[in-house]
Amino acid sequence: MRAHELRDALRRQPFQPIRVRLTTGQTYDILHPEFAALTATSLFVGSPSAADEIPVRMVQCDLIHVVAIEPVTAADAST
Repeated sequence: MRAHELRDALRRQPFQPIRVRLTTGQTYDILHPEFAALTATSLFVGSPSAADEIPVRMVQCDLIHVVAIEPVTAADAST
């Protein structure tokens, strides 16, 4: 995936939560744009704890392994 595609999705107003799908089949949900950081080669996705909206850890995803981004619906986010 190209960095500008992710950048555009993260900057969309109003923000729409997205799911990032990797070549391994793993997925990561970005529910708020502040929970993601993008570099030229990587996407860092923050995972918030249940009790706090501040990420407790960041997962690095190399852009060469990002195969798709898709919208997250309210039903998806609650599972």
